[in-house]
Amino acid sequence: MNYELIKLLRQHINISQFVGFFAANLVGMLIVLTSIQFYKDVVPVFTEDDGLISNTYLILSKRITAVSSLLGEASSFSQEEIDDIASQRFTKRVGRFTASQYKVYASLGVGSLGFGTDMFFESVPSDFVDTDPAHWHYDSSGHEVPIVLPRSYLAIYNFGFAQSQSLPRLTEGVVGMIPLDIRLRGNGREERLRGKVIGFSSRLNTILVPEDFMTWSNAQLAPGADTAPTRLIVEVTNPTDDAIARFIDDRGYEMENDQLEAGRLTYFLKIVTGVVLAVGLLISILSFYILMLSVYLLLQKNTTKLENLLLIGYSPARVSLPYQLLTISVNFLVLVIAIGLLLWIRSQYMNLLWSMFPQIEEASIVPAILCGLAIFVVVSIFNIIAIRRRVNLIWQHKE
Repeated sequence: MNYELIKLLRQHINISQFVGFFAANLVGMLIVLTSIQFYKDVVPVFTEDDGLISNTYLILSKRITAVSSLLGEASSFSQEEIDDIASQRFTKRVGRFTASQYKVYASLGVGSLGFGTDMFFESVPSDFVDTDPAHWHYDSSGHEVPIVLPRSYLAIYNFGFAQSQSLPRLTEGVVGMIPLDIRLRGNGREERLRGKVIGFSSRLNTILVPEDFMTWSNAQLAPGADTAPTRLIVEVTNPTDDAIARFIDDRGYEMENDQLEAGRLTYFLKIVTGVVLAVGLLISILSFYILMLSVYLLLQKNTTKLENLLLIGYSPARVSLPYQLLTISVNFLVLVIAIGLLLWIRSQYMNLLWSMFPQIEEASIVPAILCGLAIFVVVSIFNIIAIRRRVNLIWQHKE
């Protein structure tokens, strides 16, 4: 019976209509899959998380001008200014940077060689640092201080200091295994501790230590010192909110590491991706409409023969099956070819991305494939239901 219906299909199929549907559906599917995958591959360039400070955190400081520098005006934030920031609609919470009020000297040994330098410490509330709490704390009865260094410091050492002094270059993993000898001086006292680098940050241009260590060390070595914050860490609901830029400009603040620009670029990328997705989905919907018109026309041409088959005992389900298999086969072929083209297109633009951003990691292609499968399933279900309803109408009309 199915063979007979296939023969009927061959007699009346309009090849140009099905080719038009296939091409349109392939273009629509490819646009949807490519836009999803491109967004997932590119967005880490703007929102790369270093595992320590989330991209929803902004670091604010006051703008230092020549006049304020000559007059010695304070660059710290007052409590009123902190409350003003905390009251903004885009703000979730505000944390303070607390700076060390004593002298810090650290030395690092590399084999038989070593070097040391004066430095400083800062801390933020522990819940702003996305790291294991078991590693991010200080026990005053112990002598090891966990430290987070700016990733730029390691680059300066490797490509500047180490090269000029004939010292070995270091990786992040190696630095984490080398103990730091730390000497703290203040209030007529000296403390000697051991430091351990537990991570590097691309967002923080400071040497970060746990807040409990900072509280203890300032109390011991600089009691009564002014600890008013000169920088704030602000968690925001949406870093791309235009109100943030207006607020910062109005108050004369500055934001570190071009975080606002990265947020704006991410927001723009989302808009472009959404527009492209909408165009792709629109093309897919129109191609689906073309397919249904082709199938309906095919059914209309075969109405008399289908009526005869229904009258001699074939069920509407069996009569519908060949048409349903035809549409499912075409949809599946479109999906397979679209995924193949996606893999090729992705290989081309990823080579370009890696040449510009060697550190970028390759995103998973699974979400794009799942989206393609979802479109295939939804469209196929609609095809199956529409064809079955059309055959049922022919059967009911004959009855």
